[in-house]
Amino acid sequence: MECRNPTLQSSNSSNQTAEDDDQPTTRRIQRLQLHLNPPVVPRENVLELLSCAARAKLCVNAQQLSDYMRGKHRDIQEKIFNYYFKSRPDLQTPIEISMDEHRELCMRQLLGLVREAGIRPFGYVADDPAMYFAVAEAVGSVDMSLGIKMGVQYSFVWLEILVLLIIKEMDVMVQAGSVLNLGTKKHRDKYYEGIDNLEYTGCFAMTELHHGSNVQGLQTVATFDPLTDEFIIDTPNDGAIKWWIGNAAVHGKFATVFAKLMLPTHDTKGVSDMGVHAFIVPIRDLKTHRTLPGIEIHDCGHKVGLNGVDNGALRFRSVRIPRDNLLNRFGDVSRDGKYSSPLPSINKRFAATLGELVGGRVALAYSSVGVLKVASTIAIRYSLLRHQFGPAKQPEVSILDYQSHQHKLMPMLASTYAFHFSTLYLVEKYSEMKKSHDEEVVGDVHALSAGLKAYVTSYTAKSLSICRESCGGHGYAAVNRFGSLRNDHDIFQTFEGDNTVLLQQVAGDLLKQYQQKFQGGTLAVTWNYLRESMNSYLSQPNPVTARWESEDHLRDPNFQLDAFRYRTSRLLQSVAVRLRKHSKNLGSFGAWNRCLNHLLTLAESHIESVILARFIQSVQSCPDPSTRDALKLVCDLYALDRIWNDIGTYRNVDYVAPNKAKAIHKLSEYLSFQVRNIAKELVDAFDLPDEVTRAPIGMQSTAEAYSQYTQYVGF
Repeated sequence: MECRNPTLQSSNSSNQTAEDDDQPTTRRIQRLQLHLNPPVVPRENVLELLSCAARAKLCVNAQQLSDYMRGKHRDIQEKIFNYYFKSRPDLQTPIEISMDEHRELCMRQLLGLVREAGIRPFGYVADDPAMYFAVAEAVGSVDMSLGIKMGVQYSFVWLEILVLLIIKEMDVMVQAGSVLNLGTKKHRDKYYEGIDNLEYTGCFAMTELHHGSNVQGLQTVATFDPLTDEFIIDTPNDGAIKWWIGNAAVHGKFATVFAKLMLPTHDTKGVSDMGVHAFIVPIRDLKTHRTLPGIEIHDCGHKVGLNGVDNGALRFRSVRIPRDNLLNRFGDVSRDGKYSSPLPSINKRFAATLGELVGGRVALAYSSVGVLKVASTIAIRYSLLRHQFGPAKQPEVSILDYQSHQHKLMPMLASTYAFHFSTLYLVEKYSEMKKSHDEEVVGDVHALSAGLKAYVTSYTAKSLSICRESCGGHGYAAVNRFGSLRNDHDIFQTFEGDNTVLLQQVAGDLLKQYQQKFQGGTLAVTWNYLRESMNSYLSQPNPVTARWESEDHLRDPNFQLDAFRYRTSRLLQSVAVRLRKHSKNLGSFGAWNRCLNHLLTLAESHIESVILARFIQSVQSCPDPSTRDALKLVCDLYALDRIWNDIGTYRNVDYVAPNKAKAIHKLSEYLSFQVRNIAKELVDAFDLPDEVTRAPIGMQSTAEAYSQYTQYVGF
């Protein structure tokens, strides 16, 4: 097929006449002519749609596209790949490995990263979060268990200590007031170096057997003893056992334990519950590694995936820790047992404490996109390699030439690109939040990280099965990795917040913004589009634009964004009305539960709007014309595929007329075909070496793919 570098047409630059766009008679004649005089179709594209045959293929420079996408931290990722795959190939995870061996290998991999490769992730979390997430993506490509184990050590378990250090080093003022944590320096002096060099391996003990998402319902208690100046950590019942605690079963020496802080009082109650706080609790001796008195540790055993991470269960029996081990940014206890906090209520302290956990959600969303890149690369390369059937007496064709296969994989590839740019934006906002502590940015990042984590990880989980099926029986071979990717990634949907719970948080924030809009309040950055949507999008759809079906119009980013935002605004208004109606009879909880599916759809719609907005901006910011053209094509497919998938919503409110709905469907199929023509270049732009994909059927060189595969089984 001829290769060209067009500038994609915009709504203001079409050379096609109005008659060609809008007269059905002309189009029918053209199609009849194609049937009577079919063009000569190149052998490699014999399954092209006839209407597409006259169109030329885009020219895409995969290297230029990769340079635009990969950002400034690619060098450290290449350093990590070189260390594991070239300098220390003995640290690569074999396909078949026992749980115990995998755990020990995972620990050696982490030690090698820090002590041999000289990469210290802890410092990056404080100084350059974007660098940390780049490191996390790279080590997750080596072994997803390694990525999680590193996250437990550096991003989660010591998160509260790190917050103290960041604040101290930056000398910033936070909403709660000036830096008032007297323990900041001592925490740094005592723990920083040991955390950084992995001498102090730790675990993050929040989840309990009975409570996970409902953190305020945690039952573990930390009671202050003023006589000894200590806290006593207790597990009051089996439901309060800390469960699924990464690093606890084998390697952890400390635990950051979330527990209710109880202070003795002189009234009839005896104690006062100050809400959930975090405490540093030693669980093993630093020299002998023996379990400390009062600590009971059990192994959670073999899991569906991530068996390189040693998850354990913890019970505490009157374990005493110094008062200084309270992580006291949002609440402190004095020597005489007096409680002080810059925040006025338990709910505000709880929200502030959990708010610092947003980094885990950012990491999961970002890493999930990395998993999707690997899976889609393997599936698409194999689909280009594998030939099957075709016209009589002609060579077989690539299975990616089949429209059904394009329908499976090309929108997924477009989504991968969309998620890439949106999670990069999330990392930028997170870095900004860590530096500025601006209240508006903090709220924005909390909602955006919850929504993207939920949406991206759910989409990736479904896509992994589609990728496996797209590769037939060969996708079932363990060596081609879909099984391990699917199993290791599956937990992403439920840890750091169950996806359904996180989407409810997004919906709740939307309703809060909706209320503030009518009260004259300011809207957070991510929700700014709601101001216009409430004023104009909720009016009766324009019967003229509802029928516009030209390609220029459908590929206009303004139309695409308006469609996404219109849907979100309609859902927001209608669910607000329903909640108000049902709350009169069912109460607030009953009304919320009655409208729950509606609320989840609202949250997903909003996140899709944010993703599309970031994708469009990334396309428009691309300096190279040919790269921009390719990204525009992919972005259009993402947008129109999403609109078509929910076409019923648009039809129900007459936002899209029947003829326009049909045009959207046809154009999305055509764009899938166009993206198929540059699919190889698009996955090559992910810049994933064969050592990273590690699937014989997904190698960059098709000549070596079958050779590697046959060698693996012994030929």
